[in-house]
Amino acid sequence: MPDSPALPRIAFIGTGGTMASLGQDALDIQDYGRHGLVMDAAAILARVPELARVAEVLPRPYSAVISSRIGFRDWKAIAAECHRAVAEIPGLAGIVIGHGTSTMEETAYALNLGLKLDLPVVMVGAQRPASGLSSDMPMNLLNAVRVAASPEARGMGVLLLLNDEIHAAREVSKTATWRMQTFRTPDFGVLGQADADRVVFYRRPLRRVMPDTAFDLRAIDALPRVDIVYSHADADATAIRAFVAAGARGIVSAGFAPGAPTPAEADALAEAVEAGVVVVQSTRVGSGRVVRGERMTRQGLLAADNLTPQKARILLALALTVTQDPAEIMQLFDTH
Repeated sequence: MPDSPALPRIAFIGTGGTMASLGQDALDIQDYGRHGLVMDAAAILARVPELARVAEVLPRPYSAVISSRIGFRDWKAIAAECHRAVAEIPGLAGIVIGHGTSTMEETAYALNLGLKLDLPVVMVGAQRPASGLSSDMPMNLLNAVRVAASPEARGMGVLLLLNDEIHAAREVSKTATWRMQTFRTPDFGVLGQADADRVVFYRRPLRRVMPDTAFDLRAIDALPRVDIVYSHADADATAIRAFVAAGARGIVSAGFAPGAPTPAEADALAEAVEAGVVVVQSTRVGSGRVVRGERMTRQGLLAADNLTPQKARILLALALTVTQDPAEIMQLFDTH
């Protein structure tokens, strides 16, 4: 009888989050974090023995981190761990990264811009702790492994998997506090689904994805300060001037749709540009493009395209590590 084909090898990096958390009992699905019970990668895998039916999943050590604390230092460390996994595991087919959902979209986009790997990388999390009644952790993890093992996922950049849906790192956002379907891609929808019979894709990202980007997280020691200012009725110049005084080299304006701050903010942003700060105009609504029209061009503001403010901040910070030229930065926003 012929040997069964070998299962794909998938590395699992667990960084903590809800998917790694344990509550007091099955109904402890809201304040479970107070217990401080967080599983490492190996313990998470042990709770889902069904993984052995779809892949050989190999845990990789990483500290458990509350996702609201995750930023550049962790992006750089996670990127390094991804590269180590590829170097140390022969025949690795893909990588799955467990992560808290609060900042998962930002980590996903940072890795999408800064990894130099050509195999699938899939971010996964959960809305309910692993110990909770009807936790989504086991199925999310299983499906993330299936996606990472899918040859069709190669070349898609960093992906995000929750609720059976596959999203592109650049486009996805968390949209609900507690619901299972919290992650959404407002303008374009999912890339595909992890269904019971197979993983299916229906479209591919067209903007540049890892490894074919202008950035390498391994080569960056620190990011320049880039702040976000959020427009609202009666917003004045206080926050903008404070950010400039604090040393901001870039500011993202989360303006009203389709991309405009208040008059007081506009004056302060123009002052910031005159002072050498790069200003990118985004919108607070979470959907649709910001167009660089005559007013923005005259004022020296760049356009975030359809990036959310939090993702525009990441791209601007990375862009400032390779160029100070606004025209070159605008080109990066047009292609990444």
